[in-house]
Amino acid sequence: MAAASLSSRKRSRMQRKYWEIYLLFLPVAVWYLIFCYIPMGGIIIAFKDFKILRGIAGSKWVGFANYAYLFSLPSFKKAVENTVIMGLQQLIFAFPLPILFALLLNEVTNLRFKKLVQTTSYLPHFISWSVAGGLVYMLLSPNTGTLNNLIVLFGGSPRNYIGISRYFHRIVLFSHIWKHLGWSSIVFLAAITGVDEQLYDAAYIDGAGRFQRIWHVTLPGIRNTIAVMLILESGNILSVSFNQIYILINDAVLDTGETLDYFVYRMGLSSANNFSVATAVSLIKSIVGLFMILGTNAASRRLTDGEGGIW
Repeated sequence: MAAASLSSRKRSRMQRKYWEIYLLFLPVAVWYLIFCYIPMGGIIIAFKDFKILRGIAGSKWVGFANYAYLFSLPSFKKAVENTVIMGLQQLIFAFPLPILFALLLNEVTNLRFKKLVQTTSYLPHFISWSVAGGLVYMLLSPNTGTLNNLIVLFGGSPRNYIGISRYFHRIVLFSHIWKHLGWSSIVFLAAITGVDEQLYDAAYIDGAGRFQRIWHVTLPGIRNTIAVMLILESGNILSVSFNQIYILINDAVLDTGETLDYFVYRMGLSSANNFSVATAVSLIKSIVGLFMILGTNAASRRLTDGEGGIW
């Protein structure tokens, strides 16, 4: 009891001392409360035969019937498969590239060239997927696309890549990397600036080359940042960008392009108007994301002797 009372008094002193910071955080807390926590009450729709005119309270309770129906749909199983494949591709290929890009950019000594590369790599992040998708279509157009023009120039035959299923996952991956590579590297560049310069000097005196300094000084110095970003990324493994898929997908590639988010859109808003099933899918995504974060966090703490991880 005494320890709890002491902790409470200490917390109260901290709140009085840093009241300006708590005041700045207040709008963020209110935003999360209104848009993230209060709407969680709508999860109950996943266990009801929800009808808009009846409302949540007036809709019939069906238990797990929505999940039984959901798992009987071949389209849902295909959406899960597509989402896992694209999520793993982004985790395996798209996640390490910003780290590598940050490491390479940190080695550039010409500040003018470095700023030019940074600005150029950041720009795609600020382009909406409506515009970015249009650029992808222009690049891959079978008649006027740059890629097909090069193929024809070297004696090949043009193809409608955006309409061929086996190419769709790669198109999604490369367009995702192009759009987010530079922006994602900002966190790692910031972490690199926090590495003690004396460690580099000591490594240089010991005869370590540039690659050895990166491997033995820079990477260990940003290890915790990499671990935290990996944990957050793993939680989004089933959340492939809906905007990207919505812009790039077409009927010809629906079998390999439909993700869970697009499935939710199609079931809940586009055609079926089945809000209960759409909510059930979203709840499954949230639970899987939670377990992925918990598992990745536990693995990170074990591999870094308790130093890595979010908590």
